[in-house]
Amino acid sequence: MVARLLIVLLAWVAVAAGPGSAEAASRKPDPLAAARSFYNLGQYDQAIDAARQAASRPAAIPSARLIMGRSRLERYRTTAVAQDLDDARADLRAVDPRVLDGRERIELQVGLGELLYFEDHFGAAAELLGPVVEQAPSFAPDARARAVDWWATALDRQAQSLALADRGPIYARLTTRMEEELRRDPASAAAGYWIAAAARGSGDLDRAWSAAMAGWVRATLAHDRGEALRADLDKLVNEGIIPDRAAKAPARERRQMQATLTSDWEAFKRQW
Repeated sequence: MVARLLIVLLAWVAVAAGPGSAEAASRKPDPLAAARSFYNLGQYDQAIDAARQAASRPAAIPSARLIMGRSRLERYRTTAVAQDLDDARADLRAVDPRVLDGRERIELQVGLGELLYFEDHFGAAAELLGPVVEQAPSFAPDARARAVDWWATALDRQAQSLALADRGPIYARLTTRMEEELRRDPASAAAGYWIAAAARGSGDLDRAWSAAMAGWVRATLAHDRGEALRADLDKLVNEGIIPDRAAKAPARERRQMQATLTSDWEAFKRQW
């Protein structure tokens, strides 16, 4: 699910006012503030350039390196250029957490978790991101959704690296967390997706089917009216749940079973 994230992040770190009058500040924009703004807009090349300018002031170096590291990770997520991952690791490891404020320290933890994920250390990424998710109620809504989704994706990839018989406890942990998330926020897109995905991963295809249908209906509560969640659920159902359910039928009946399930799903979508 990480790859499909199109969430625009809200700023986690307050922009500090620069020295001098407001008029002077308007004439000379703070490059650190500009870097944060570019990052939040998904303009990662510009964020890195602005953060480099900000790093010319020693006091701004930790925050600037943090923004550069996070920006490189986001760029790596779309381009898979290895140099971005190496540079992001250097940036994040150079950050002194003692001089960061509370929100920046959380952002650093998320960045380190992403880094572990991209290095295929999925279990370690989940362990690092777990405490961040516990703090997530204090996040801005989009930032919370992102933290929850990173954690869930890391757990899912960890489970997929194990034998089928060993995946149950991980998917049970994931399901429990997502059920709690739905109780806290019925519009949670991450929970709406991951309950269905975890049920499928654990082999509970009846619940996966039902959870996907519930998620499809619940998606209308989301701020984007569920466009992104519905696209994810549709892919999960058509590429995962339906083939898995059809595979349970006798070989001679599988093609017909898949066609019937696909027809049922399309009819449900038209109705809702």
